[in-house]
Amino acid sequence: MRSMTWMELLDSALGTVASSRMTEFYTTLRNGRRGARSWSCYDFFMRVGLFVTCLVDLMRPSIGFAALKLLEDAGCDVVVPSTQTCCGQPGWNSGDRDSARELAMKLIAEFEDCAHVVVPSGSCTGMIRVHFPEVFAGEPGMLARAERLGGRTYELTEFLTKVAHRPKVSAAFEGAVTYHDSCSGLRELGVKAQPRQLLAKMEGLELVEMEECETCCGFGGTFSIKYGDISAEIAERKCAHIAASGASAVVLGDLGCMLNIEGRLRKRGDAKTRVLHVAEVLAGER
Repeated sequence: MRSMTWMELLDSALGTVASSRMTEFYTTLRNGRRGARSWSCYDFFMRVGLFVTCLVDLMRPSIGFAALKLLEDAGCDVVVPSTQTCCGQPGWNSGDRDSARELAMKLIAEFEDCAHVVVPSGSCTGMIRVHFPEVFAGEPGMLARAERLGGRTYELTEFLTKVAHRPKVSAAFEGAVTYHDSCSGLRELGVKAQPRQLLAKMEGLELVEMEECETCCGFGGTFSIKYGDISAEIAERKCAHIAASGASAVVLGDLGCMLNIEGRLRKRGDAKTRVLHVAEVLAGER
């Protein structure tokens, strides 16, 4: 019996076809917020393409809507291509290079006319900016396209602080939160100060740093599937640090890490500590 490919595994785990068009996020956006309007990406300097990510769309669309709100509040005209699906990261990390290349080509075609591309995920941003050039190594034409797109692709908080220069955050949050630095965002993109800078502008929010805030939570994409026992032990250590911080919520920038941490918190009997995406907190949608 042959083993499943990463795409088949994703399909079975999420109960959907990962190669299909965006589901809840885009359908709601199209029907409820934008009507039948169509866009081109390059009409205005601050018009940006929002890459929602497949995991956000399927598991927690509220993150996508929060990102959309933040970008619109920052003065951006946001484009959400309806055909977007996956950046190809699971396949690339698992050695399925053909499917990763196919999805990378698709994403480039969907977003390459945009002035900027914004992603509410450090790992997906890292795939586009850091690994797409590796995907197309030895292909001069596609490599150039990948590098051009990567040069204007940003993680959400990175974009809000570096490009949009967001002067304030209108939402408020009552209580103490602690921040987990997801591996890809921190190590591939240098996202560290940016989310903290934005959170510090929120009325009522107290940021307390946990011990080992930069240490992995054990998710690592397919790592948590292949090495479940090791992943669980790493997550347990992370959750112990969260509990010791005394914060009522842990905030972070990657949904995969959120799912891993929240699952472990609930398994260890913690039903109170909230696990929130930084976009949800900044937008006041949590």
